[in-house]
Order: sequence, then C-alpha cells, then structure tokens
Amino acid sequence: MSIEPDDHGWLVISVSTAGAPDSLRVQVWRKLRSLGALYLQQSVCLLPARPPVVREIRRLADRVRHQGGTARVLPMAFTAPGEEDAVIAELNAARDTEYAEVLERLPSLRQELADEQARGNATYAEVEESEADLQRFRTWLDKIAARDYFDAPTGRTARDAVEQAATELAAFEEAALHAEAPDQAAPRLRAVKQ
Repeated sequence: MSIEPDDHGWLVISVSTAGAPDSLRVQVWRKLRSLGALYLQQSVCLLPARPPVVREIRRLADRVRHQGGTARVLPMAFTAPGEEDAVIAELNAARDTEYAEVLERLPSLRQELADEQARGNATYAEVEESEADLQRFRTWLDKIAARDYFDAPTGRTARDAVEQAATELAAFEEAALHAEAPDQAAPRLRAVKQ
C-alpha cells in the first residue's frame, strides 16, 4: 500500500531495529526527532502526512528494512476533532519549547555585541565571530521551523528576535568598519542612508 501525502492526514510510524546494526537505532531516532515526531509509545510515533514528511518517512522505512529492521507506516485520520486538536497542541508545545531555548540563548550574542562595543573592541574578528554565531542561530531556527507544522506561537517571537540580533550585528559591523577603516566607513554610510 502506498502512502500518499495529505495536508490533513497523519502517519503512524512503527519501527523496530531488533536484528539490525546498533547504529540504525540512533539513525532512526535522529531522523524522527528531526521531523518532530510525537511518540505515542516506545517505537510508535505520529507525524502529519505532509509531502516532505512522507518522502522522508518512505526513505527511512526503506533504510530500516534494508538493514534488517522492520518498519510500518500507516495512514490515519482522527475520528474526534478534539483528539487531533490535542495532538496539534502537543506538537506546538514541543516546538515552543525549542523556540524558547533559542530565545533563552540569543541574549548572550546580543550582550556580547554590546560588551565588545562598550570596550571599544568593534573589530573585524569580532564581526566574523558574531556572524558565525548568528548563522548558527539561523540554522537552528530553520531546523525547528521545518518541523513546526502548525505554526507554534513562539515561532514568530524567535524569528523576530534573531532578526533583531542581525540588525544589532549590522550596527556593530558599521562600528568595526569605522574603527578599522574610517575613510571607507563614511562613503558606505552615505550609500546606506540613500
């Protein structure tokens, strides 16, 4: 039986890696976790049947079977709207927890920018380091957003906070440019203002 993508349907995924290489269990767990699976019990989880999810689950099931494990992927629909709402709320709560961790850690980047600027240490090296930190936040946020199927409420706040940090980094970069190459900063500032 073929599983077709359905923006309103769900997949029940049951995986056993008994008899397969030990590394497969970790691979399965990581893939299901990256997709945002909601575990109903050990080795049985639930995901919305969105096209990218269906594609990834098909690949995962094939890998499990080829390496000696068993995988079942079953389409399902809720018979009670309240049950589906409860599952969506649980998935959103899990994503909100992830977004909250981004929000919890982001102030350290913003504080570092403020501290370095206060010390007069607005340098290219600090800009590079902060850009790398900001990119890690963006990548982290993208990974969470990829499994945020129902627009968890904290997602917008987290995205806005990362963009605010990007704005602060741009200002820090201007300060570094002005400190290290004052002759180049003035034309750039004029170009930005126009």
